Amino acid sequence: MMLWATLWWYFHLPEPNRHLYTPESALTPEAGRPKGDWRVYIKQEGVLKGRNLMQKLERMGLVTSEDSSVGLDPADPETQNTWGEVFVSRRTFWQLDPRIFLFTLQPVSIPNSLDSPRMSRPTSPSRDGPTSSPSSATVALYPEGPAFSRGPFDSSSHLPTYFPPAPPTYTVTNGVRHPKRPRPPRQGETFYVRYIRSVGQTLSFRVPVLRAKESVMLRDLNIGRRKSASTTSLFADLGSSGCRTPKTENESDLDILHRWMNDPRINAAWGVAGPRSTQEGFLRKQLTSCFSFPALGCWDGKPFGYFEIYWIKEANIAKLVPSPVGNWDRGFHCLIGEEEYRSSHRVQVWLTALVHFCWLADNRTENVILEPRVDNEKLISSLRAAGFYKEGEVSFPHKQAAVMKINRDNWEAPVI
Repeated sequence: MMLWATLWWYFHLPEPNRHLYTPESALTPEAGRPKGDWRVYIKQEGVLKGRNLMQKLERMGLVTSEDSSVGLDPADPETQNTWGEVFVSRRTFWQLDPRIFLFTLQPVSIPNSLDSPRMSRPTSPSRDGPTSSPSSATVALYPEGPAFSRGPFDSSSHLPTYFPPAPPTYTVTNGVRHPKRPRPPRQGETFYVRYIRSVGQTLSFRVPVLRAKESVMLRDLNIGRRKSASTTSLFADLGSSGCRTPKTENESDLDILHRWMNDPRINAAWGVAGPRSTQEGFLRKQLTSCFSFPALGCWDGKPFGYFEIYWIKEANIAKLVPSPVGNWDRGFHCLIGEEEYRSSHRVQVWLTALVHFCWLADNRTENVILEPRVDNEKLISSLRAAGFYKEGEVSFPHKQAAVMKINRDNWEAPVI
């Protein structure tokens, strides 16, 4: 965990010059020279000097060895050090599921006897947080309710929450043979959260809640992010990063969707304007789909957009694209409802974050495919900037769509 956290910090530093100098490229301008991976080489020193530690780290996927051979006599001191060249590349680091390394290390409940500068006594106020006792803060941070999620790293057993994908079991939907899909996150569950240093806010995605009562419970969360906490620069406290609606607006998830869908700009693309019952039926359909699920994107807990993440194989586009579709290829639809979050940089952040989630959710996913309408030039331009390329166009009954695609092999890292 310590090595992972150190690498997290390191790969947030400015990127070094990756252009390589070779004798063959001596006369080539620097911009045209070949590029190498951004790598960190790990030395077996200090806490990393354990006899089998590198082997364990390699099996966890965190490090890679230049030498992939068995090796010679391990008793020979000249040949026993087979882990001399061990490294981590930025590309592989960002494709590692952080749930392997981040999980609850101790019980969430805080004893009243705990004495610290932040919580010196149960009745004393905190200089940079709401006035409350440790026990009441714990209750406020983790209320009871079926829709509440403590985040992707919470573990009541204090063990990693990552599990490898199950062996595939196949089924047929509308004449298409595909793997049976695992159930998506439940209503209210935050499935992706990451602090974005460039904007100073936490980006998170969660499944919307259909019932207003449960949305109000999520909305009432108001625990500020503690900037001095060691995890703030990694994945900020869920009290502020979990999606919640601002109290001043007093809106449930359905209220937010109703407001967004009745915006003429959004209705022109989605066509779901109308009374609340229209959006409720729309959301019910998405929540009961077996090949996609809805999501709300949030900045510091405030919802800014609506998304649908789906498996390509069962979608209509799979029958139209010329190239073969993989069993685990994914796609998503996107809608930005809040005008203040439509800047080009923020678009790059959440676009690459959703692609990042697709890679993490199943390491067999090789491609992410989007199908924007051909006249949506702004989104297509943003997709190109994020590393997508146009594979062609397809004709749906309701639109002419550009097929925008990105491969895992060509993806470097999310925008930070």
